[in-house]
Amino acid sequence: MSTPLWWFLFAGGVAVLLGAEIHMGYPGVRSWIGYAVLIPLALLVVWRLGSVRVQVTETELVAGDERIALEHVGRTQIVSRKDKQQALGPELDPVAHVLHRGWIGPVVRIETRDPASPVPYWVVSTRRPEELVAALSATRA
Repeated sequence: MSTPLWWFLFAGGVAVLLGAEIHMGYPGVRSWIGYAVLIPLALLVVWRLGSVRVQVTETELVAGDERIALEHVGRTQIVSRKDKQQALGPELDPVAHVLHRGWIGPVVRIETRDPASPVPYWVVSTRRPEELVAALSATRA
């Protein structure tokens, strides 16, 4: 779920502008501290936004920091970009696990069948929803 390249350019530009503000206010070496801190920090934040991974292993589905055993995965449903607002708004269960990135169009709704978990389903953003559903279906077959 990587972030678009232009986000890095935008974040770097904002960091340079903020660094320039600090540069104008302090003489000498202190004037460069704003650049040295803000540019890497801005790029790190944008990179972190896009570092979330969704993958299906032999035994579990991993979405960000959360994991669920494949034996507890139920039905899956692809929710298109145009239906996403409804799925994440009025239809969303408050205890559902949501891994949503707004810049990614479709989401996949994955029902859970774990009796020990209060989470009824997961909603996961992915650029390749068909591949995720196929991988989950293949492990259940």
